[in-house]
Amino acid sequence: MFGSGFLQPAHLLLILIVVLIIFGPGKLPDVGKAVGKSIREFKNATAGDDKKEENKIEAKPTEGEGAKEAK
Repeated sequence: MFGSGFLQPAHLLLILIVVLIIFGPGKLPDVGKAVGKSIREFKNATAGDDKKEENKIEAKPTEGEGAKEAK
């Protein structure tokens, strides 16, 4: 299972070491916060689009309701 594939544990460890060398231990928490915030915003944006579509569907009046409000 872990023997083949793109992201093996050894690869993840190597990526972590390279990131640590590039950013340093002082900047690593800030980078983690920025990445986490970006992922949260992306999730909220994609979930928000679904909610907007649902609200539009629910907000459409039926023919009877629309006729009553128009009069």
